[in-house]
Parts: sequence; C-alpha cells; structure tokens
Amino acid sequence: MTASAACPSFAGYRFPAEIISQAVWLYFRFPLSLRMVEEMLAFRGVVVSHETLRQWGRKFGSDFAAKLRRRRPKLGDT
Repeated sequence: MTASAACPSFAGYRFPAEIISQAVWLYFRFPLSLRMVEEMLAFRGVVVSHETLRQWGRKFGSDFAAKLRRRRPKLGDT
C-alpha cells in the first residue's frame, strides 16, 4: 500500500510519505505494537519514536483501516 508523495495530508512532516504510510500500514495490518514497529523501522535506519507512530496512527490510521477493509473479500465471493 503506497501513498503518493503529492498527497497534501503528508505535507509538513519530517519523514517522506512512503515511510509514514509503511509504518501505519505495518501497525494496522499486522498484530504489532508501536514499539515493535519502531524497532522494525530502526533496523532499516529510520529513527522514529513510538509516540510519533501513535500520532501518525491517530491521524492516518482510519484511512488505512478503511482501505484494508475494502480490500477484504466480501461475503459470497468465491
């Protein structure tokens, strides 16, 4: 799941839209804690606190969760 860099909702953030979207996607897609996502990003060289991840989740999480729900198979799909 990628986010376009021209998306105005990501304007003014220190990190690129790709990193923010990856972190929020990891948190909502898999049963990971904020600290686990923080460690995964740190392993890749991105230093971000769990509090920042929480704020990103509050701001961008509803959009990602809605996209994930729309991608789920519907009842009756074969």
